[in-house]
Amino acid sequence: MPARLVPMHQVSAGNRLPRALEVNNDMNNDHNSLGNPFDHRQSLIHARHCGCEECNQGARAATGSGADIPHDSEAMMDRMVESALVRGMFGHSDMHRRQFMKLVGGGTVAAALASLLPMDAIKAAVKEDLGPLEKTRLDVGFVPITCATPIIMAHPMGFYERYGLDVSVIKTAGWAVARDKSLNREYDAAHMLTPMPLAMTLGAGSSPEHFIMPAVENINGQAIVLHNDHQDKRAPQQWKGFTFGVPFEYSMHNFLLRYYVAEHGLDPDQDLQIRVIPPPEMVANLRAGNIDGFLSPDPFNQRAVFERIGFIHLLTKEIWDGHPCCAFATSARFARENPNTYGALLRSIVDATQYSSNPENRKEIAEAIAPTNYLNQPASVIEQVLTGRFADGLGNVQNVPDRIDFDPFPWQSMAVWILTQMKRWGYIEDHVDYQQVARDVYLATETREVMRELGYDAPDENARNFEIMGKTFDYTQPEAYVESFAIRRS
Repeated sequence: MPARLVPMHQVSAGNRLPRALEVNNDMNNDHNSLGNPFDHRQSLIHARHCGCEECNQGARAATGSGADIPHDSEAMMDRMVESALVRGMFGHSDMHRRQFMKLVGGGTVAAALASLLPMDAIKAAVKEDLGPLEKTRLDVGFVPITCATPIIMAHPMGFYERYGLDVSVIKTAGWAVARDKSLNREYDAAHMLTPMPLAMTLGAGSSPEHFIMPAVENINGQAIVLHNDHQDKRAPQQWKGFTFGVPFEYSMHNFLLRYYVAEHGLDPDQDLQIRVIPPPEMVANLRAGNIDGFLSPDPFNQRAVFERIGFIHLLTKEIWDGHPCCAFATSARFARENPNTYGALLRSIVDATQYSSNPENRKEIAEAIAPTNYLNQPASVIEQVLTGRFADGLGNVQNVPDRIDFDPFPWQSMAVWILTQMKRWGYIEDHVDYQQVARDVYLATETREVMRELGYDAPDENARNFEIMGKTFDYTQPEAYVESFAIRRS
């Protein structure tokens, strides 16, 4: 590990977030309540025991609604079909669904739908087509950031249910915890940083186990934020001696920060100090003066602006437009032992990611993932990130629609670039077969099949070259690429 990367436990405890504001790893979501889609009093975009006022009011109004929750797999599948049909009728807009059910009456709509469609036949066909799921109740971990949008919103907006799954999405304090719980099989799958399944497969930073990454969650979606005291230091050459936060060693945040400062002549291990700080603690550390800036996932970049502590120096799309950030990953063992469940889970993630990619859906998604059991952030902050219309902390309102975007296709050349940076900075020292590791972990061929099966466009090839800060990355020549850098460890 590079010598100047300082783990968060070495930061003074007095400068940590107040306990009341820390991510509570015990405050996990309950399993999805497959609410009655014909009942206007029930919100279908929040989980059971959500705690928000709207859900509390709905629970009080829908007396006895708890008895209407399906508790066995057959009933869950039947409700899933009903929910998918109703959600589809209203374009997944829960507000329009509830308004219509209240106006017309849920019983009337249910009877009309049953008269138009052979509901029993549809339910039977869905059960037969999906095949027997080895597991229906799954635990999926996530770190509360907007990069996890598809994994999170698939819970309140019914995408897991569409494929017969009862998923509990579990808020996780940081990436080391997500990695360890995945390795210990406490999580069936998890929201990970795109370098993590590569590192875990190679045994970099942990015991080796083959993990697979069949879907990228988001592209772009990061930023470099500086403390307001540094508004006169916009040139990276002025950052010598600065301390920056990144969320994890094996993260695009770490590798993009290193790449960026090195291109401006700074050695990230000699001229900077880089600390690992869980995303929810970034803003508090910036406020306390423990760090001069951070390269972090949102919404914490925007939260620093919201709290008038920092400003957005640069969106990472300006370093590499279309770079991967976070992903959906699981162990190869889980996929091998539960092939039908894995297939259903992957389809739900691809579906949710494609839905997130439509800018018209972003405001609704922001409201769905804002509550305490998900991101626990003001919806206005999340909306600025997802829509790309945001205050930058320098007195400007910017309009960058692709500040964050969502594309599930895992280009294997993305994996090759990440591996080159792991080699460049000494995270891996032995020989690595770049192309083979990329094929083993980033399952582009499998994802293409699922995307096309679901009616989405997918690339014909598994790899392509990229432009990064004006330079072409040729994925077929990884060792030459590593050797081309004057500033490196290897």
